[in-house]
Amino acid sequence: MNSPATQTNEAETSSCGAAIISPHWLASEAGAKVLRRGGNAIEALVAAGAALAVTYPHFCGLGGDAVWLVADETGKAQTFLGIGQAGSVVPEEDIPLRGAASTLTTACLVDSWEKVLAHSAAEWSGSESLSTLLDDAIALADDGFEVSRSQAFWYAFRNGELHSWEGFTGLFRSSGIQRQPALGKTLDAIARHGAREFYEGALARRIVAGLEQAGSPLSASDLAATQTEIAPTIRQRYRGTILLAPPPPTQGITTLAIMGVLNHLSMTDFPPDSADFYHRLVEAVKQAFLDRDTIADPRYSVNVSPELLDPARLAAKAAAINPDRALPWPQPYRHGDTALLAAVDKKGRCASLLQSLYFDWGSGVGVGDTGILWQNRGAAFSTDPASPNVIRPGKRPFYTLNPGLALKNGRPHLIYGTQGADGQPQTLSLLLSLLIDHGLDPATALSRPRFLLGRTFSDSRNTLKIEENAGLETVTALAAMGHEISTIDRLSPLGGQAGIIRIGQDGAIDGAHDPRSDGGAILL
Repeated sequence: MNSPATQTNEAETSSCGAAIISPHWLASEAGAKVLRRGGNAIEALVAAGAALAVTYPHFCGLGGDAVWLVADETGKAQTFLGIGQAGSVVPEEDIPLRGAASTLTTACLVDSWEKVLAHSAAEWSGSESLSTLLDDAIALADDGFEVSRSQAFWYAFRNGELHSWEGFTGLFRSSGIQRQPALGKTLDAIARHGAREFYEGALARRIVAGLEQAGSPLSASDLAATQTEIAPTIRQRYRGTILLAPPPPTQGITTLAIMGVLNHLSMTDFPPDSADFYHRLVEAVKQAFLDRDTIADPRYSVNVSPELLDPARLAAKAAAINPDRALPWPQPYRHGDTALLAAVDKKGRCASLLQSLYFDWGSGVGVGDTGILWQNRGAAFSTDPASPNVIRPGKRPFYTLNPGLALKNGRPHLIYGTQGADGQPQTLSLLLSLLIDHGLDPATALSRPRFLLGRTFSDSRNTLKIEENAGLETVTALAAMGHEISTIDRLSPLGGQAGIIRIGQDGAIDGAHDPRSDGGAILL
């Protein structure tokens, strides 16, 4: 199969006002079909997200979650937190990272489809339903598609573990044509009976039976209780734009706090290839991350958003940064992999979406005969009673997903997000500074060298990892400031997979998805 004419690493520009991006071109095309027939941005992302659940099974799927941020052409915005809740049975001891005992939260992606489509119908005059929006996903599951580079990489990376994962064997391939007929039947059931079929219908009973067979503690009542929360956005002003993010329990507040610190550091004064530029970004990340462990489900603990985004607090954090010396960094690392999709329709309405199974391949548990791979998001909880993120029945864990939107003159201007757990706020702060402070276009910004502070799945050292094309002079200068440097490959998978759509004041659109991904931008 060949990809469409748009390229993954080149900017595309449109004056017509519609675009979609995703990490897999087949998902992008599924959403583009909806936009071509007059559907809106939400409807396009439901179709694209369902297709991505098939074509990027290592990062997202029906057994996972979704966080949405949507805005109409006037800038009226809303978040949809499609986050599964902890079941009624929770562990008292350490939570394993894989296997049935890690399947502690329900899956909310499918329910989020129903909630965003209800918003689409009520607020945006949307008319599309799951009965047609899932067509491409079903066809891809039944007919097959060529395994992506990303899937091949993560299959090979976990090859030594896959054989021990309950129900995993036979679901996925490392190369060639991937077919998922069982998943196709599951999607067809949802298309015919609606999203709640996943939680309360005959399909729900099959899901619960499969989970029980694997040894999961989740029950039928846990699944039935799963609901997407509709919540207001949180906001931070930055250089003439208003940055929007989802509220806790997501780390959207961390991204906004980084940008709030950068507000005080005159980032326009430092060339984007300089050590001074990277140093200030990294130190702003450190200052914001010092507060991240206070973020938790506000239904069970204090809502820390007002405190963490207090202007005086952000100014003090900026003042604490030494312009010539790095702060030591022994902070804990959080795992997680996700997938970003975004769209804008011809009326200027837009949506940014992240879907996730938490780790690559989630819990590793295949659920009975459904073709569903279940997430391990429960591993993000703590069992420490003193932690704000301690696991409790019905609670949502701390969440790394934080899709973003930026408003300019009250209207949508940037739609963005990235894959990458701890790296999400880091990558987003870099991209936003490149876009806003230095005026780079989306494709150029996405191609710039990235950094990742802290440990990773493949490197347990608390180093500043930076792509080698940052240059020897920059790397040497950063080391002289006290950063412990590890260089990584240009366009490394550690850099995440980000995407950006930019809407100009004249309505022209340009956009791109990461050259590190298998996707791209389609502009109409």
